[in-house]
Amino acid sequence: MDEREGRGPVGGHDGRTLTGAGVPRAADAADVADAADVAAVGRQLGRPPRGVHGIAHRCPCGLPDVVATVPRLDDGTPFPTLYYLTCPRAASAVSTVESTGIMREMTARLADDAGLADRYRAAHENYLDARLAIEDVAEIAGVSAGGMPDRVKCLHVLVAHALAAGAGVNPLGDEALAAAVESAGSWWEDGPCV
Repeated sequence: MDEREGRGPVGGHDGRTLTGAGVPRAADAADVADAADVAAVGRQLGRPPRGVHGIAHRCPCGLPDVVATVPRLDDGTPFPTLYYLTCPRAASAVSTVESTGIMREMTARLADDAGLADRYRAAHENYLDARLAIEDVAEIAGVSAGGMPDRVKCLHVLVAHALAAGAGVNPLGDEALAAAVESAGSWWEDGPCV
């Protein structure tokens, strides 16, 4: 899939474009991870990153905050999680939101709201298309992440997808991101996390 068509991994946020809620949004082009990016991600994670395909989103501070990972790691392991939230401040804010029990509420809403369920299923398809654009790995075909398309299992994955794909692609990722910003404020305003 062509990344310019908005169906592949997107990112490269330059820190200047924000959504109305003050949430950083994805830009229009993929961003290649250079050695400095990989080193920054390693500091964020506290370990060497595995399978970095590229930078799917940048924090307004300029550092990567979401990496796109390869669907098959160097050791041959299939890895369905395409978008990985790396910023420790963002991850902490999302953890705070997760601790409220919101995932159960979101899953219940999927059962009760056909429109939301349809948009969430479309987010699942977007996720699969973006991963397939990198590599087709038969063992994980049809498997996205975060509980998509039927439940909510991990807000970190949904927020990473929302940041990488941009507002409006993953409705529950957008909600979780807005809740994280509401909970923690604009974590990027204090400068780089590492």
